[in-house]
Amino acid sequence: MEILHQLGGLVLGSVPTMVFFLLLVAAYGPLVRKPLDKTLAERRARTTGAVERARTAISAAEAEATVYEEKLRAARSEMMAARERKVQQWQAERDQAVKSAREAAQTRVNAARQEIEGMSAGARKQIEESTAQLSEQILRAVLPAGTKLSEARQS
Repeated sequence: MEILHQLGGLVLGSVPTMVFFLLLVAAYGPLVRKPLDKTLAERRARTTGAVERARTAISAAEAEATVYEEKLRAARSEMMAARERKVQQWQAERDQAVKSAREAAQTRVNAARQEIEGMSAGARKQIEESTAQLSEQILRAVLPAGTKLSEARQS
């Protein structure tokens, strides 16, 4: 019985500790647990939101990169087309210059040919004119002196 009595005294002495413990457990929920849960929820939301925003930003960046690459490809193809047009224009100009040079050269050749033909015709005429005089001079040199040229021509 004494043990029960001592146990009752201990239990009675521990009542304030138990009350304090129950008050501490009851106060823990609203004072510590709720703000902690609230802070953790905010942290989770911020982290999840940040991750989600990062994913969205990455998706947007990839989309912009794709658009940029497409624009870059279009610009390159446009530059290549412009370059090709320029090369074709230069080739056409070169061909035109070559054609003009050929025509000018052909005109000069034709003019030189006509000049040469005119000179050769003049030279032929001059040779034909001087042929009669040369033949008379040859005949005088070959024929004995005193022979008349008219007699030599008849024979």
